[in-house]
Amino acid sequence: MSLTLSDIQTLFERRGGEQYSGEPVTQLQHALQTAQRAEQEDADDELVTAALLHDLGHLLNDQGESPTLRGIDDLHQYFALPFLRGVFGERLLCAIKWHVDAKRYLCATQPAYWQSLSDDSKRSLELQGGVFPTAEAERFMSQPHAAEAVRLRVWDDLAKEAGRPTPPLSHYLARAWRCLRA
Repeated sequence: MSLTLSDIQTLFERRGGEQYSGEPVTQLQHALQTAQRAEQEDADDELVTAALLHDLGHLLNDQGESPTLRGIDDLHQYFALPFLRGVFGERLLCAIKWHVDAKRYLCATQPAYWQSLSDDSKRSLELQGGVFPTAEAERFMSQPHAAEAVRLRVWDDLAKEAGRPTPPLSHYLARAWRCLRA
């Protein structure tokens, strides 16, 4: 079953106020801040929408508060894809699907990156397979749309500021609407 934009809005209205795993923001604040970071870097509608929806899997697959503390990788990057396939194009879906692998890549290629991660991101990194070995990092970047996933990952990591003002969800859903597949 595919989600409509109305379904996505309802999901954020119902579950967006939940705490974003170990961070000082809610799920909705994190989504809006990530989309805002993308928009501020002049990303196109597809990448802004991917930024907004990259953690939708957390809302669709409730594993309780801070599943990483219990050793659970909720595989959120994959969970939302069946609900979004057919609604959005492959480039947007790949950015969502690979934003976790992008963290593994950045840790492998930028030594200071790991230190910038929050405690929860460090815990989830280990559950998600850890830092990529060099050959895997190179293989990852050879995939189509991997560079977009890396951009998304950077915005994701910056989107955890308590009280940061953002445009409303409706602003980003209007951009998402322009990405819908006919």
